[in-house]
This record gives sequence, structure tokens and C-alpha cells, in this order.
Amino acid sequence: MAAKPAPPPPAPRLYLATPMVEDAAALAASLPGLISAHDVAAVLLRLKLTDQRGMISRAKALAQPVQTAGAALLLDGHPELVARAGADGAHLDGVAAMQEHLSELQPDRIGGVGGLRTRHDSMLAGEAGADYVLFGESDADGQRPAPDAIAERLQWWAELFEPPCVGYAASLAEAREFAAAGADFVLVGDVIWDDPRGANAALGDARAAIAQGYQALLVQLAGPAKVGQQ
Repeated sequence: MAAKPAPPPPAPRLYLATPMVEDAAALAASLPGLISAHDVAAVLLRLKLTDQRGMISRAKALAQPVQTAGAALLLDGHPELVARAGADGAHLDGVAAMQEHLSELQPDRIGGVGGLRTRHDSMLAGEAGADYVLFGESDADGQRPAPDAIAERLQWWAELFEPPCVGYAASLAEAREFAAAGADFVLVGDVIWDDPRGANAALGDARAAIAQGYQALLVQLAGPAKVGQQ
């Protein structure tokens, strides 16, 4: 009897990074519609550094609208503010931050980890229980790996490890490539907010690019099974 083929992986979902937020009012009005229209799974809130009270106030203003629309709200850093802000978790940058703060977030809140420059760092994050790992963001100097290197890292992770992997896409082409590589989520940010047509049109294009990449992945996964049946 032939072995039953493994079910295909679920389609990747959008993870949306905000611009640097100084005034939350306009974003609080527009985000829920974007989340609902484009099936955004989570929002990464980038807060402009000010006093803690002001940062907590801005996060609180966005938490309820985002969560009511069906997405999780994560702070980009600032794990010490998560509970007071009503956020769902935080994104931690690098192994040192993970080792210091991951246990403060879990098990009640999400702790994602990026800034993973090597495979060893990535495996450390997985072993520590990170809720997801992120590949492809810029470092402190604004440098990031080439897209094919990011795709290779995503494919390696998706094939071997259980925690979800996220690919940070700086373009629609990268969104398509990272979905095809097996990313569970595709993080988009500036490519959305800098689009002169507006965020709604840009997110629609990003979602379409991810769908194209996912279809390419399904074709690739089905290939060996089809060959074996001939």
C-alpha cells in the first residue's frame, strides 16, 4: 500500500509592521479595515521612543482596534511594556534579548525572535521556545542578507523545525519568493506604507504575491509524488 502523502502546509499569512508611530490616532482608524480586508494575522507595532507613559498610551490606543479586527498586536522590542499596553507579545532582537526576556513573555504572551545571523542562533531560538523566528530584517547598520540567502534560510527552517518562520519582505518579489520557500508568515512594512497608491492597494498586491509563491510551493511539493505515480 502506498504511503499517504503528507498534507500540504497551510498558506502563509501576512504580518504587518507599522511605520514608526508617534501619533496613534490615524493608524487606529485605518488598521482594522486593512486587517479585515487582507487577512492580516499580526501587527508589529514600531513605537517612536519617548517616555514610557506615552509609549504605553500609543500602544493601548492600537491594541483594542487591532485585536478586535482579528489580529495579534506585538511590540517591536519593549517587552517590559507588553502587559501594561494590553499587547499580545513582543518581537525580540537577537539571542541576548531572547535569553533575557523570553521567559517574561511566555506562556501567556507571544515571544518572537529576530536578529538571528547564523543557523546556530536560529536553533538556539527554537530550543529556547521562541513562538516564531524571523529572517531577513536589516541589522543596526541597515544591511540585510540577499533575498536568495533569506529564502534558503526559510526553506531550511521550514523543512526541519516546528516553530513558525517569518520572512521579512522588502518587495513584492521577495514576498513571493519567501512564500515559495515555505515561510509561515511574510512580514511587510515600508513596502506597504511607501506605496503612493496607499496601504490598501499595496497589501492587496502583497497578498497576491504570497498566494503566487504558495502555489509555486505546492507545485514543487507535488512534483516528486506525481513522478512516483508514473
